[in-house]
Amino acid sequence: MDSERELADAQRRHWQDTYTAHPGMYGEQPSAPAVHAAEAFRAAGSADVLELGAGHGRDTLYFARKGFAIQAADFSTTGLEQLREAAREQGVSERVTTTVHDVRDPLPLEDASVDAVFAHMLLCMALSTTEIHGLVGEVRRVLRPGGVFVYTVRHTGDPHCGTGTARGDDIFEHGGFAVHFFPRDLVDALADGWTLEEVHAFEEGELPRRLWRVTQSLPR
Repeated sequence: MDSERELADAQRRHWQDTYTAHPGMYGEQPSAPAVHAAEAFRAAGSADVLELGAGHGRDTLYFARKGFAIQAADFSTTGLEQLREAAREQGVSERVTTTVHDVRDPLPLEDASVDAVFAHMLLCMALSTTEIHGLVGEVRRVLRPGGVFVYTVRHTGDPHCGTGTARGDDIFEHGGFAVHFFPRDLVDALADGWTLEEVHAFEEGELPRRLWRVTQSLPR
């Protein structure tokens, strides 16, 4: 437990330092998974979205520009400050709220209070399998019936999996960033009690990183 908390604290500091040194590090264009998620959320009739691991907000701002009310959560105060400034510049502040939050803790939302949840590479951060199950349980709690959850994770077919510094539980660290690489059975286990609509394989970045984009929904 102490080693898990130490790793979590180190990752929080690392992300704070990274956002400080590289403002808007992911650019202004939305990720491809966010574009997919917006379409899935609209098709489901969603109006409000919770984004976990929002960072400096390139996807948050895209959802806001598409007309969703978006709650952005991240454990980096620096990233969220950059997000709020960009929201003001783009004229979408009225549709964006931010919350400093560590997803190892319960989500600060009421039961059945949001229509959709989005998380791009948040679940594959330095979270134990137990913590990941707990987080998905919290996502289920805050979603309304019929709610949609879209998340992406790097998987065990990624070139970085099994290399770098091993932290246990399929977590490996490269360049200060710790990643939990997902086996397929973990994706299936997280979909227990949901409708698993899609597990889409894609690549991103220069390595390239290999990911799954998972779309699942709750029964109405």
